[in-house]
Amino acid sequence: MAIADIKELTKIYQMGRVEVEALRGVSVSIESGEYCSIMGQSGSGKSTLLNLLGCLDRPTSGQYFLGGEDVSQMSDDELSEIRSLSLGFIFQSYNLIPQLTVLENIEVPLFYQRVARRARRRRSEELADVVGLSHRADHRPMELSGGQQQRVAIARALVNDPLVILADEPTGNLDTTTSEEILALLQKLHEEGKTIITVTHDEAVALQTQRIIQLKDGEVQKDERVDAVPDT
Repeated sequence: MAIADIKELTKIYQMGRVEVEALRGVSVSIESGEYCSIMGQSGSGKSTLLNLLGCLDRPTSGQYFLGGEDVSQMSDDELSEIRSLSLGFIFQSYNLIPQLTVLENIEVPLFYQRVARRARRRRSEELADVVGLSHRADHRPMELSGGQQQRVAIARALVNDPLVILADEPTGNLDTTTSEEILALLQKLHEEGKTIITVTHDEAVALQTQRIIQLKDGEVQKDERVDAVPDT
């Protein structure tokens, strides 16, 4: 079953008197439990597509069905609720709140959902254990390594049990060894049934996924299974 289904999406930005067509009739269907990557050079449209998949923006035309619901023309408030309940985000720069501890950072989405404090804490402790940070639960971001901060971000993305996890260059700020650890964690989540879409410029990262969607000039240039990608 398609968990994220986009049909003929276009996105046009008005830059003064000039119209910039960032996406040109993109159609992609992501199945439940699939692990895929979106690749492309700067200006290819991959960031625009990520913003639309993450309900951070609306398309100029076309449809986007998330969990069977058309979210493409929802209001800002409705999109905010969809992001809160159905999506998990992992960012290159982690986007943690420096004043909060590991557990408090993981809890943030549940706080905005008005989940009871005890239930929030129980869930955040569970996820801190999942990402291997139980021993750092009371530390703040500045006391953690980059890899540990990204693990907190992954736990936060999981806290609302999202339909889709969206990862934007999740290893972009990490060294090779730490990147491999984070990719192994994402692979484990995929094996447990999570649907993951990652945007990356790194082919080595993309080859860890099941499927690569290659964008160029706002259009899908290639869409292929990783086992069909020839060795380079």
